[in-house]
Amino acid sequence: MPKPPGDYRAVLLDIEGTTTSIDFVYEVLFPYARRELPGFLERTWGEPETRAAVEALTAQAETDILSGLEEVPPVPADDPDDERRAAAVRNALWQMDLDRKTTALKRLQGLVWDAGYAAGALRGHVYEDVPRALAAWKERGVPVYIYSSGSVAAQKLLFGSSEAGDLCELLAGHFDTTTGPKRDAQSYRRIAELIGLAPRDVVFVTDSLDEAWAASAAGMDTCLSMRPGNPELPEHPFPELGSLDPLVAAAR
Repeated sequence: MPKPPGDYRAVLLDIEGTTTSIDFVYEVLFPYARRELPGFLERTWGEPETRAAVEALTAQAETDILSGLEEVPPVPADDPDDERRAAAVRNALWQMDLDRKTTALKRLQGLVWDAGYAAGALRGHVYEDVPRALAAWKERGVPVYIYSSGSVAAQKLLFGSSEAGDLCELLAGHFDTTTGPKRDAQSYRRIAELIGLAPRDVVFVTDSLDEAWAASAAGMDTCLSMRPGNPELPEHPFPELGSLDPLVAAAR
């Protein structure tokens, strides 16, 4: 098995299965969003952020219907408020059932999670090595960025209200699907451009083989995160990490 690279100048981290347990996402965050969404929409319906999120959901539903996707719950813009809220809930739950990662869904989920973190009902899970690694990279002047299908707002909530405290100050920036799909090599080229480095100077850590191939095609060094509970992967050429510690230790 190849060793982790050591000649990187920046680190790009996935969240699910890399910094944070997949179980936390699928057994805590997603069920919380499903459970709280109807009440959240009713309580915050008059707030601009909520209305904008529902408008984005309406636009996504229209796009899905036009593309021929089957059984799309519409979110009509001209329905009475109570019917539109119910339609938004139906569409969001349908997307969650399909494990979709549309920007519109992530935006709405992020608002629900924001309320949960603010109320103390949620605390972000991070593996025990993550705060240590982030602090070590910060001390060495190596910037660390997050790239996740979850919205930037949701990322900041998770790390800002983590079980280890506020970790946002240890992070240099965040990227989500507004930058591009995670399985598209061009997304990684774009991220490298935005942080002002050549792709070869960035190391990306993920639990997804498809994402690893995309980042590698863009020119980034890539490692696969092999946390407990992560899906088994077929044979591949990438270094494997059980924690972030070996990547920190390999830095030159």
